[in-house]
Amino acid sequence: MAVSRYNFVKKITFNGKTIYGTSTNSAKINNAIENNRIRYDTYILKEGDRLDTIAGIFYGDSNYWWVIAAASGIGWPLQVPPGTFLKIPKNLNEVYGIILWVKIILLIIQLLEWIH
Repeated sequence: MAVSRYNFVKKITFNGKTIYGTSTNSAKINNAIENNRIRYDTYILKEGDRLDTIAGIFYGDSNYWWVIAAASGIGWPLQVPPGTFLKIPKNLNEVYGIILWVKIILLIIQLLEWIH
């Protein structure tokens, strides 16, 4: 039996769902998508498509491939097969708002723990 490529990446469990990725932000974005807090378009990957080119089409900048990967629950974006269902956030400000809001909440919790 072959070893899965996911054996060597960080696994994040968020609300009972395992998300593969290298950042807790991936889990935050994916959770917001799943709970309809971020509006998104859908796209089915075709032969020859790559996440960076899709990001370039939707956002005008291929550097935002990681947002699509996070929203779609993709942990290794270089090997995404044709037919993969992508969730593409419509507004990058919503994505950054989720990340920032969670960081603010965590800072408040840390401050409250420090005060007590």
